[in-house]
Amino acid sequence: MSDVTSIEEVVADITKVDSDPLTVPAYGYELIREILIPELLGRETPDLLYWAGKRIARLFPLDSVEESVSFFQKVAWGKLEIVKQTKNEVVYSLSSELIEKRLKEKGKCTFQLEAGYLAQQYEHSKNVIAEAFEDPKRRSNKVTITVRWDSKDSVE
Repeated sequence: MSDVTSIEEVVADITKVDSDPLTVPAYGYELIREILIPELLGRETPDLLYWAGKRIARLFPLDSVEESVSFFQKVAWGKLEIVKQTKNEVVYSLSSELIEKRLKEKGKCTFQLEAGYLAQQYEHSKNVIAEAFEDPKRRSNKVTITVRWDSKDSVE
């Protein structure tokens, strides 16, 4: 018998914990996100966080993109709101006290994890290749995330 836990077992365990209202101090979350991860990944941090967000979306697929709003709240990524929607694009606003603090105190912070997650959820729900771009708005203390896709560029 192996001591190695598969990713499927970890996901199943996390899903069980999903209903438990545990909280994590923001300090611990920020320590990992803003110090440890960039220390480990270096200049590649934004790119790897984008792909990590896509991976999280694959591990926790939603029935509809609209469920992303509650997912963001559940994982403490912030309040996600649709600002504008067109045929091939959705613009979101992402905000929270923690995001406001990050934007004010950090010279450079990234929201590529969230962007990657949204891109993958759109790929999953619309069956097309999707990309997402972040745009931190320091004055309004929010982040704009734009998700774009081409209806003709289907996932194979």
